[in-house]
Amino acid sequence: MAKDLGNSTSVVGSTSGFLNSHNLNGSNSDVSYQDDNGGDEVDDGDDVSNYDGNDDYIFDDDDNGDNDDYLHMQAQFDKEDLPPGVEALVSWLKDPPPSANVPSAISTSAQSAHTAGSSASSFPTESTESKYKAIATSSSIGTAESSSDGKTEEEKDNEIMRKLELFKQFDTVGDFSDHHYSRCGFSGQQPPKAWTKKIQDEWKILEKDLPDTIYVRVYESRMDLLRAVIVGPQGTPYHDGLFVFDVLFPPAYPDIPPMVYYYSGGLRLNPNLYDCGKVCLSLLNTWNGNGNEKWMPKTSTMLQVLVSIQALILNAKPFFNEPGYENMYVGEEGDRKSKGYNETVFILSLKTMMYTLRRAPKHFEDLVAGHFHARAHDILSACKAYMEGAPVGSVVSGRIQDGYEVAKDCPREFKAAIGRMMNGLVSNFIKNGAKDCEQFRLPS
Repeated sequence: MAKDLGNSTSVVGSTSGFLNSHNLNGSNSDVSYQDDNGGDEVDDGDDVSNYDGNDDYIFDDDDNGDNDDYLHMQAQFDKEDLPPGVEALVSWLKDPPPSANVPSAISTSAQSAHTAGSSASSFPTESTESKYKAIATSSSIGTAESSSDGKTEEEKDNEIMRKLELFKQFDTVGDFSDHHYSRCGFSGQQPPKAWTKKIQDEWKILEKDLPDTIYVRVYESRMDLLRAVIVGPQGTPYHDGLFVFDVLFPPAYPDIPPMVYYYSGGLRLNPNLYDCGKVCLSLLNTWNGNGNEKWMPKTSTMLQVLVSIQALILNAKPFFNEPGYENMYVGEEGDRKSKGYNETVFILSLKTMMYTLRRAPKHFEDLVAGHFHARAHDILSACKAYMEGAPVGSVVSGRIQDGYEVAKDCPREFKAAIGRMMNGLVSNFIKNGAKDCEQFRLPS
């Protein structure tokens, strides 16, 4: 599979839900990404779908815990004292048993999660940068009430959006202590000059050609490390989300591809993004590929890797990323299964949003705060539309796009799952400074 997006951003490679058992790309929950035998663990074949064996996709609703407010759980979550490069032990909230009334709170469970665009969208949308600038201008219309720090709400809004507008696509930073691969690579060693020159060339490409929905930070004293945040493309179940990746350029780079770790929060929301952080992509040699689908030392680039993750993995129909599914499930059956998968993925993407908002990656705090400040209404409007029967991925900038048919009835489990997420989203977005979100809060 290959798609040319121009300017060295070719989407090259294929994807799969299964890993090559002998590649070194990816990681388990330990900062050490490699097992004693130099290979990856064998995948158990589980995916995000929660498949129940009866051709249906189900949502977790077996929690027996109390319906504690989401923010109470997050208070404990925020206090976690973690070693560098290790994700929080997130007690992800399983849904309570379904009932006639959609609850306003989200319950906790004992499940823990350790380890933590220029995609081809079918809808024409304004660029992220221009949209953010428009929102920054409009945010000047706010209340004049002063907060405890002496700033008015209007001043806070303007500051958040100003920082977002000034946030660079590419920049060099210092502190790498929380990077997943901080203990690997050239730590404490001087890299060869040829290797250094290659990484500098990669930096130039990224600085020049990054699409406006991918953000990158590299490190002054650790050129072998990189962190990227990718905005979920419109028209997909990942829309408006932020997805965080840590990258290591190994000593043998570019003879071998970079190593990429995904900050999952313990959630498997794509066949190619494992809850342990592994990224399955032929361009990374973590899946079989033919010809230029695999890493080519003389021509492949880090920019291609990032754009391929966004376009090939975070796509409109991730159900078909599983090998063989495109031929196995065709016609109406394939459409039905893909639709159900997207609904499950969207719920997990909402959880990822809250995870990222509450624990923003270092050096991306302003991006995270501004992004969810600007997109809060769009996200909540999409939730409302999906509860009313609009297909997942059909809502862009808060509006259902032409050509989509709104179903008369939304699947009960999906509607209930969104309902259980809505008030947590509202609370988190308000805490982040978003205005007029209370209108989306659901009654208890």
